[in-house]
Amino acid sequence: MCLYKNNNGNSKKKAGLDRIPGWAWVLLSLAAAIILWYILSINPRTSRSFPFIPEMIESTKKMIDNGALFEDFQSSMISVGAGFALGFVTAVPVAFLMAWYIPVRGIIEPWIQFIRNIPPLAYVPLVVITAGVGRKPQIIVIWIATFLIMAVTIYQGVRNIDNTLVKAARVLGAKDKDIFVKVIFPATTPFILTAVRLGVSVALTTLIAAESTGAYAGLGMRIRSLSNSYDTAAMLFYIIIIGIIGLIMEKAIKFMEKRLTGWQEKRE
Repeated sequence: MCLYKNNNGNSKKKAGLDRIPGWAWVLLSLAAAIILWYILSINPRTSRSFPFIPEMIESTKKMIDNGALFEDFQSSMISVGAGFALGFVTAVPVAFLMAWYIPVRGIIEPWIQFIRNIPPLAYVPLVVITAGVGRKPQIIVIWIATFLIMAVTIYQGVRNIDNTLVKAARVLGAKDKDIFVKVIFPATTPFILTAVRLGVSVALTTLIAAESTGAYAGLGMRIRSLSNSYDTAAMLFYIIIIGIIGLIMEKAIKFMEKRLTGWQEKRE
């Protein structure tokens, strides 16, 4: 009897929480973040690292007035966009070939598993020596990082496809091209979108390493420059910008995922 009442109470409590709209949780989370930020800004030990909003806005206004903010944003988005696009275009065919053909898998997979464990900062000097300074090495570094994570994710997705579907398609006379278009690609779409999400995240987290290749502008380059001058207010703003960019991209990918994989059951 007590157990039943307890379960009933939990169900009512859960139902009550479900009625709270999503935007309310977002506002609550934002309020908690601002409160924590304020506490850190008045604590003597952390106040220099976490200046509060007014100080941050005042310092950032200077970056906007001299045009540095827009130039940094534009430069970083070009590098991230080009590196990510190149990574995606190369990761998809490599992942499918690895999953489909054993010889390709045996040759390429050890290299991917080896390189993906190396931090991008480790091979940045080699890229600079090979490609020189400027935007080219930035794109190469982001390309390598995004290619590795997306290739592994898509490869695992193809490997997890139910082999019964492939056998059934072969029995019905389907060729490799038909199997790929009508069986493998639709079944792998959720994994491709997951790879895109991870690739975008890696592209942004690799940005500072990529822009340590002698960049003249960029969010990552500016963060390093501001850290040298201990301008923590503007530096914090730049860090927040990168986080906001990642959040916007995440929302865009989720919207695309709902449109393309609405048939897939998901736990709320």
